[in-house]
Amino acid sequence: MIYEKILFFALASLLVVAATAVVTVRNPVHAVMCLVLTFFTSAMLWILLRAEFLGITLVLVYVGAVMVLFLFVVMMLDINTVPLREGFARYLPLGAAVAVIMAAQMIAVLNSDYFGAAQFAPAAATASSNTENLGRLLYTDYVYPFEIAAVILLVAIVAAITLTHRRREGGKLQVPSHQIRVTKAERLRVVKVATEAKEGHGA
Repeated sequence: MIYEKILFFALASLLVVAATAVVTVRNPVHAVMCLVLTFFTSAMLWILLRAEFLGITLVLVYVGAVMVLFLFVVMMLDINTVPLREGFARYLPLGAAVAVIMAAQMIAVLNSDYFGAAQFAPAAATASSNTENLGRLLYTDYVYPFEIAAVILLVAIVAAITLTHRRREGGKLQVPSHQIRVTKAERLRVVKVATEAKEGHGA
């Protein structure tokens, strides 16, 4: 038990340091790498708390897919880091106040009776696995919040596609129906070029 507490506090300290580095480092690539470390440390904390399914899902989905995609996008984009460095000290008090408010709200919610250990004692006492218990709760007691979250994510995907898929001036579009109806006379032109006799080869 003492070993688990030491490991928990070590991972929690590393998580706080990595999350702080995400918003404080100057290089965007370094920020993405710190975010990868944050997710990986969070996954280890989930596994330490015997939530193996959530930990493995966090590693496979976020660390293995989403953050790798973010890293490639950040490395491919030519980001000017000079404007990013401006105004950091000016917005630091506001950001710190928002962080304190969010931390107070999370502590108040997690300390309530609804999230107490007694709520999860029946599930922990059963012989079924962690994944089975999570699936049973997710698709029975919390099925409506799950569906609402799915609809919100769908709306976010549609909004992101709508914002990025806009017409740009000077862009060329292909119309497959027009390309299929094209004839040879519309695209091919035969040009007659007069031949010239090479020097040294008389007619």
